[in-house]
Amino acid sequence: MTTKRGLITDTFKVVKKSRRGGMREKSPTPPLLQQDVASTIREEEMQKLRLFDLDWRFGPCTGINRLQRWERAKLHGLHPSEEIRELLLQTHADPEYSLSLWSEYPF
Repeated sequence: MTTKRGLITDTFKVVKKSRRGGMREKSPTPPLLQQDVASTIREEEMQKLRLFDLDWRFGPCTGINRLQRWERAKLHGLHPSEEIRELLLQTHADPEYSLSLWSEYPF
């Protein structure tokens, strides 16, 4: 006759271990610093400009800056984003903003 086998927990009792240090309270996330916010905004703007560079609907972008490319696209009725134009006009002195991905940066 076969004997009925029990569960492993019948032989070995379950022992719950206590946590080291007890329950920890969650600390609030630190607020973003002004510098972090500025760098995040700059990264978002640069991402929009990179997407503009990569969009071939507006024609090639080698040999001209981004604002010239935007104006050429507008002249040909291609409807580039006004947001890009405003961004380029606000930051026209910064070569990182004005030059496309394929332009040689002066640094």
